[in-house]
Order: sequence, then structure tokens, then C-alpha cells
Amino acid sequence: MKFERKTRLSSDIPTASMPDIIFMLLIFFMVTTVLREFSGLPVDLPKAMRIEKLKSKNHTSHIWVSKEGLVSIEDKLFNTEDIRHIMYERRAADPQLTVSLKADEQSRMKLISDIHNELRKADALALNYATLQATD
Repeated sequence: MKFERKTRLSSDIPTASMPDIIFMLLIFFMVTTVLREFSGLPVDLPKAMRIEKLKSKNHTSHIWVSKEGLVSIEDKLFNTEDIRHIMYERRAADPQLTVSLKADEQSRMKLISDIHNELRKADALALNYATLQATD
């Protein structure tokens, strides 16, 4: 007499709840992700009596200069000699590029002059000085 098994084991993995798990993970990562804002170097901007806002932030590249002589372009530190190559590439990619120079009020004028010369060599002649509004 032969006995037959009445229960058969299935090796399939149920995938019916997989979309729910994916959406829960997606929502979790969207909620817990922190977007970092552009910080730049710690700079005390000089004050001006009259200021104008830039027309477009899309066509703007920021150069930060600290009082210690550090030069940062879009959150990366560079030497003064590297500014020419970086800005030339950005200017080639975006012909409407405006360079926003955010220099500390105690930074050395020689460094600012060297940055100007490098920008001239890169043909990045649209330059904006970032300042704070002076309050009387």
C-alpha cells in the first residue's frame, strides 16, 4: 500500500506586497534625507549704500574668498592659478555666466587682484561683487 502526501510545499516567494514595501522605503528615504544648502567659506561681506540683485541665479558661479586667503568655487577649495581653467570651462558651458565674488572685507587686495587677472584670462568678464545692504 502506497501513501501519498496530501501537503505539497511551495517554493514560490509571494510578491503581492512588494509594491507596498517599495513605496514605504521611498517615503522613508524622502522624509529622512537632508538637503545641504550651499555654505561656502565663512565670509563677512562688506557693506554698500546701494545694491542690485543678480538677474538670474541659474547663470551664476560663486567664488568665495576668506580673510585667511582661501578661495572656494562651488564648495571646493582651489589655488588662484586654477581659477582660470575652471572658469574657462564653466564659461564655455554657459556663455551667459556671471561670476559672483564674495570676498571677506578683511581679505588681501593682492588676492582679489590675482583673481581678477585669472578671470580676465578665462574671458569671464561679467563680475559681480556681493555685499550687504548698509543700514544707517
